[in-house]
Amino acid sequence: MKNYEIADGVWPTMLTPFTKSGKVDYPILEEMIEWYIERGVQGLFAVCQSSEMFYLSLEERIDIARFVVKTVNNRIQVIASGHVSDDDSQQINEIQKISDTGVDAVVVVSNRFADISETDDEWKRRAEEVMNKVDTPLGIYECPYPYKRLMTPELLNWCASTERFLFLKDTCCNTNQIEEKINAVQGTNLKIFNANAATLLDSLKIGVKGYSGVMANFHPEFYVWLCDNWSKEPELAQVIQDILGLTSVIEYQYYPVNAKYHMQLEGINMQLKSRVKDEVELTFSKKLEIEQLKAVVDQYRKKLL
Repeated sequence: MKNYEIADGVWPTMLTPFTKSGKVDYPILEEMIEWYIERGVQGLFAVCQSSEMFYLSLEERIDIARFVVKTVNNRIQVIASGHVSDDDSQQINEIQKISDTGVDAVVVVSNRFADISETDDEWKRRAEEVMNKVDTPLGIYECPYPYKRLMTPELLNWCASTERFLFLKDTCCNTNQIEEKINAVQGTNLKIFNANAATLLDSLKIGVKGYSGVMANFHPEFYVWLCDNWSKEPELAQVIQDILGLTSVIEYQYYPVNAKYHMQLEGINMQLKSRVKDEVELTFSKKLEIEQLKAVVDQYRKKLL
């Protein structure tokens, strides 16, 4: 198994571009990868919920992960999930196959190891079964679908003690809970990344290692700046945090189709095609909101960054 750590900083949850016929659009995916890297992100989180992974075949999940690893070519790190199955043996199979693509860690979905009514002990049992069968570094994603299972500090401490888990994408959106989790993994290799824009600055102050959320598909360079400079320029950091917190409400509009439209505005010729939402429902006014968001962010970019 690889022996290293996950880089601090910004890890966008990558979109999956599709052609008009609904196939994965690899030329556009390559353009997206370069767009993320040019904006200074420290890593890419491929094959996640933003990637519509629950609507991708296993073959597609594997091919996307392999393509991202190949395209990145060691310039930054790559992690991937694709962990969607309920059956234990199928989970082990998909985790192994994603690992074989060369990603730096495979991110397991926290709700896949136990049903909503099952205990953390059951979660540990299934996690141990995976770790016994798959020799790969792991991460954890508190994915909200099909239900959100937040990691308790106690369970996270156990994960850290195995020395197999390096990454947590935290979705609790509560700095008090995040601080408890940080304390639980203090001194270990497990790093916590916040998925929530509104709490990002406060969470960085208490020890979160970076940002991994959907808004890095809109203006990742702002998140990169905040993660890199919040302690050196606290007043400007608060201004940027206020901008990021407000603009992040756009994720509740019509994601991920709205992010694909934003990519078009960034010059990436991406179709609005999605397997989770009908692109027709991105209405004229919704598009206008995205255009206005980009115009405002562009103005702040000129003044602040």
